Amino acid sequence: MKMTDITAILGNESEQLLNHICNTIPKHNLQLPGTDFVDRVMALSNRKPSVLRNLQALYHRGRLSDTGYLSLLPVDQGVEHSAGASFAPNPMFFDPKCIVELAIEGGCNGVASTLGVLAIVSRQYAHKIPMILKINHNELLTYPNKFDQTLFASIDQAFDMGACAVGATVFFGSDESRRQIQEVSAAFEHAHDLGMVTILWAYTRNSAFKTADNDYHVSADLTGQANHLAVTIGADIVKQKMATNNGGYNAIKFGKTHPKVYSELTTDHPIDLVRYQVANCYMGRIGMINSGGESGSDDLHQAVRTAVINKRAGGMGLISGRKAFQKPFAEGVKLLHSIQDVYLSHEVTIA
Repeated sequence: MKMTDITAILGNESEQLLNHICNTIPKHNLQLPGTDFVDRVMALSNRKPSVLRNLQALYHRGRLSDTGYLSLLPVDQGVEHSAGASFAPNPMFFDPKCIVELAIEGGCNGVASTLGVLAIVSRQYAHKIPMILKINHNELLTYPNKFDQTLFASIDQAFDMGACAVGATVFFGSDESRRQIQEVSAAFEHAHDLGMVTILWAYTRNSAFKTADNDYHVSADLTGQANHLAVTIGADIVKQKMATNNGGYNAIKFGKTHPKVYSELTTDHPIDLVRYQVANCYMGRIGMINSGGESGSDDLHQAVRTAVINKRAGGMGLISGRKAFQKPFAEGVKLLHSIQDVYLSHEVTIA
């Protein structure tokens, strides 16, 4: 199989992204992904042997098998946004079988989706690819729209269908975040008791976080703190939007921060911003995967760019959905393979 030409795809950004050296938080201070990550890092934690076994199973699948990196396909937008908004661009994905087949053909480590999607095909696929049951969702059929995460499934349902992991979202910063933290913390404890891996979508959400000048939902300082809280409530893997700016605390004038966060621990370079996100995951002891974002006209470039930044910052991989499943099947597979090629490339090193 021909590997992706990463330099050509990055174009005029290749020098900035591929040769940058991070002088904020040195790479030797991080616990980096690798073939021995479960033995070297996670085995020192309080996780049960059954959790470690399922975590290793997740790392041991797909094109990134045994690299310590993850490429996941998430398809829960049918609930989060609407089935029509999500699947009209490619109606074959109204069928859950096609979702799982894309993850398999795309060489992913696992597939994350809803109770409905995974349950309807679990007997066919639970033994063929690790399944991650997303237990809570927002939904936009409620009018007027609300932005909250509601439990749609239980940990026991995930276990019974053969899922190796559960996923959940907390909207940190929202009015409902304290309840969500309590719900997810209890759910993750139960998941660990049953031997399942836990993945937290650690998103910031508050209208005050978006100002006339910037959208601080993706600031390094606010998302970094969301990551820190995610690890605190028992996440084994943290999913986070890639930081694209900084200074949320200072711009919104709330909470607590420190001048050194901005003068020494970060710069405006995209890799340094993401390095700060990784550092907040207990210096990489819990892996951080970045989300791929919505689909657009420049998907291949954006996906490869995000993967390069994540890997060079010390992240653990990418979880990309709409960029893959809103395309014809073969194009979706190609995009997923291009993301994975970044993590397989020996030329893309830790900054």
